[in-house]
Amino acid sequence: MKTLNRDRENVLTYTERIIQFGEGNFLRAFANWMIHVMNKKAEFDAGVVVVQPIKEGLVKMLNDQDGLYTLYLNGLKNGKAISEHEIIDCIHRGINPYKDYSAFLLLAQNPDIRFVLSNTTEAGIAYNANDKLDDAPQESFPGKLTALLYKRFKAFDGAANKGLIVIPCELIDRNGDNLKRIVLQYANDWNLGIAFVDWIENSNIFCNTLVDRIVPGYPKGKIDNVIKELGYKDNLVVEGEQFHLWVIEGAESIKKEIPAEICGLNIVFTDNMEPYRTRKVRILNGAHTTLVPVGYLYGIDKVRESIEDHIVGKFLKDVIFEEICPTLDLPKAELNQFANDVLDRFLNPYLEHELMSISLNSISKFKTRVLPSILEYIKRNGELPRRLLFSLSALIAFYKGERNNDVIPLKDSQSVLEFFKLQWAKGHIPTIVKATLENLEFWGMDLTKVDGLQKAVTNGLEHIVNDGMHKSLESLTSEHIQNI
Repeated sequence: MKTLNRDRENVLTYTERIIQFGEGNFLRAFANWMIHVMNKKAEFDAGVVVVQPIKEGLVKMLNDQDGLYTLYLNGLKNGKAISEHEIIDCIHRGINPYKDYSAFLLLAQNPDIRFVLSNTTEAGIAYNANDKLDDAPQESFPGKLTALLYKRFKAFDGAANKGLIVIPCELIDRNGDNLKRIVLQYANDWNLGIAFVDWIENSNIFCNTLVDRIVPGYPKGKIDNVIKELGYKDNLVVEGEQFHLWVIEGAESIKKEIPAEICGLNIVFTDNMEPYRTRKVRILNGAHTTLVPVGYLYGIDKVRESIEDHIVGKFLKDVIFEEICPTLDLPKAELNQFANDVLDRFLNPYLEHELMSISLNSISKFKTRVLPSILEYIKRNGELPRRLLFSLSALIAFYKGERNNDVIPLKDSQSVLEFFKLQWAKGHIPTIVKATLENLEFWGMDLTKVDGLQKAVTNGLEHIVNDGMHKSLESLTSEHIQNI
C-alpha cells in the first residue's frame, strides 16, 4: 500500500505566505484545517512552511508525505453524529533549523510571507538568556523568531509593508503580548538597533489569541481500520472534534486579510478577547469542574453519560443557562449558542472523556472557573446560586475520597489532600465546611464572610452525606424545591 504524497493525490500548490513554528497535532487539526478551508472556498492562496521548533520533531515525516495528511473531524454537527475526513494540502514543506539553518533564514527573504503561526507548547514562549543572534539556531522559539525578523528587516531595508502578522496559539494568557515582549528583549540584548525596534513596534502585528478545539491526535488504537478505509498509508493522520473557535485580538486590518467570514469559519476578530476568554473559562471549563464531583458521586464516570442522564444532565444545563450565562456580558444569543455548542461537545459519541481525568487539582480549578460565577451571580441578583453551591458541597464530599465504599483516586497537591484528610477525620460537617470556606490558600478570600453561603454549603453537604447524592440531586432538580 502506497504512502500519502503529492504524486498520488490531485492537490493544489499555493503561494508560500505562512511560516508556522510547530508541526504537532493541534495546529494541523486547527489552524491548518482553517487555512485549507479558506484556500478552497475563498482563494486565500496561502501555502505553509513549517519550522520544527525543537530538535526532535515530525518535519522529516511531514516532508516524506509532501506536507499532506488526513484529518478526521468527529462529533455532533447540526444535531447528528458525523465522522468525516479529508486530505489537508496547505503545508508545502518543513524545515528543521537544527539541520538546515540557512534554509530557515532564507524564509525571511521571501516577499510573499505575511503570517507567522506558532504552537510550541505553553513553555515555548519563554526567554532564554543563552540565546545569541549568531546561534544556528537559537534554542528558544522567540529567539528563532527574533533572528528571522531581523533578517527580514535587513533584507527589505526596514520596509513597512514587509512586516508580519504574528498569531501565536500557545495556551498562555496574552500570548501575543508576551511573545512581542521577549522579541523586544532580544533586540535590546543583541543590540539590533532602534530602527529594528521601531519596525517591530510599527510594522509588525502581534495578536493575542484564544484557541478551542479538542484534538485527540493520532488514532493509534484504530489506525489499521483507518488505513484500510483510506486506502493509503498516512503516518500523520489526526483526529479532532467538529467544534472550533479561534478568537484573534488585534488590529481591525487583520480581518480584511483573513477571509474567515465568507467561509463560515468560527474565527472571531476583536479588539478585546477578554469576554471570550471569560466565556470559555466560565461556561466550558466551569461546567466541567461543576460536573465532576456531582456526576462522579452520582455514580457516573464519563462526561457524555452525565449529560445523557436525566437528573445530572438537567442539573448541569440549569447551572449553565441559569447561573453561569447570566453573569457574563456578551449578548444572550451568543452566550446561548456557545453554551449549546458546549453541551453538544460533551455529548460527542466519538470522545470518551472520563470525569476523573478532569478532576486533577479540582480545588484550584473551582477557584478560577466556578467561584467567579458564584460571586458575580450574588452581586447581580442579590441571592445565592443554589446549584453552583451544591457543586461546592459535592466537591467537599468528593474530597472525602469515597464513593460507595470504594476509594476515589484523588489527584491534587499534597497540602490539599492532607487538609481534607484531617477535616474528614473530625467528621463534623459544619466544622468541615467552615474550615474549607475560610481557607485563604484555596480561595484567596474567606468565603464564610459571604452572607448565607456557609449555611447553604453546609445544608448541601449534610443532604449528600445523610441522604446520598441521588436523593439530594433529585430534590435539587425538582421544580418544587426552591432552596437547598
